Amino acid sequence: MLDRHKGSHGIRISNDTEMITDEKWQAIINNDIAYNNQFFYAVKSTGVFCKPSCKSRVPKKVNVCIFPNTEQALRANFRPCKRCNPTNENLPDSEWVNLITEYIDKNFTEILTLESLANICHGSPYHMHRTFKKIKGITPVEYIQQVRVNAAKKYLIQTNKPIGDIAICVGMANASYFITLFKKKTGHTPAQFRQMSKKEEKYNANKE
Repeated sequence: MLDRHKGSHGIRISNDTEMITDEKWQAIINNDIAYNNQFFYAVKSTGVFCKPSCKSRVPKKVNVCIFPNTEQALRANFRPCKRCNPTNENLPDSEWVNLITEYIDKNFTEILTLESLANICHGSPYHMHRTFKKIKGITPVEYIQQVRVNAAKKYLIQTNKPIGDIAICVGMANASYFITLFKKKTGHTPAQFRQMSKKEEKYNANKE
């Protein structure tokens, strides 16, 4: 019986994945087309699997799993890369966008640009931007901003952290830009939002 446990993205990491040899790792680093169909590599942090020749950004070695065929990668709940198309079938746009939003939700505190996100999620920036907007109605950048503002609201309500610290906590090192964006999205500065939340909390407590 296989020893399986679920990783992030609902991925089942099993002990039937192959060892990543130096030869295979070099093939991945060099995008070596000669190794296509000899093995496939999956990336635990993104939930995607690729051909060795995939031109996407080289993942961290610790996040890589090796599979002898696409069936095993799919069985472990990895999804085919949009860029190198290892199964020779197109990943539905909605599934791809779900991968992107999932990655943003978990990594919004990091520096995320359209280019870095496209690399991580295996596609071109232009195609990702267009597909994401078609499915979600907003651009990837707008979605990142939305996630960061929502996280900031929680910090403002639940903690006494200074505004500058909250900006850093949600992935925005520039405090003045954070304040401007927060006001644009909510109609209030972070300080005003915190004050209003405290008044509302006090009012509700008095009502009880």
